[in-house]
Amino acid sequence: MPAGVPWATYLKMFTASLLAMFAGSQVVHRYYLPDLTIPEIPPKPGELKTELLGLKERQHNPQTSQQ
Repeated sequence: MPAGVPWATYLKMFTASLLAMFAGSQVVHRYYLPDLTIPEIPPKPGELKTELLGLKERQHNPQTSQQ
């Protein structure tokens, strides 16, 4: 094994690190409580919170500085 570590020690460390990774991801998952549901009907434009506010107004109502 790498660096002269016996198989038993290597497998113990691998198992411990794998369990710690799974436990950590479970803690984060329970803390943030993600919404994993998939809506049956896709949201209409404007209902998504990821859209930039005011972007449509700027695109559709260009301000002209003509006098």
